[in-house]
Amino acid sequence: MPERKDTLMVRANVEMTASSLQAIVENAKKVSGADEKGVYRVDTADKVSEMISRFLLENDFESFVKNIDNYRR
Repeated sequence: MPERKDTLMVRANVEMTASSLQAIVENAKKVSGADEKGVYRVDTADKVSEMISRFLLENDFESFVKNIDNYRR
């Protein structure tokens, strides 16, 4: 992940495909593993936030939003 800049936490509604959400949940479970009772101790909502934030930082969202042309559809 790129070097962290000064960032803010913004709560927002984000539209994504059901398949994307399913992949995040499945992969988060695989990475965290189940405990001795077979329960997964991973906050999938936090993982969604982490994945979106990481994507925005790695793909230069800052430059995208600074470009006025991106505000026109």
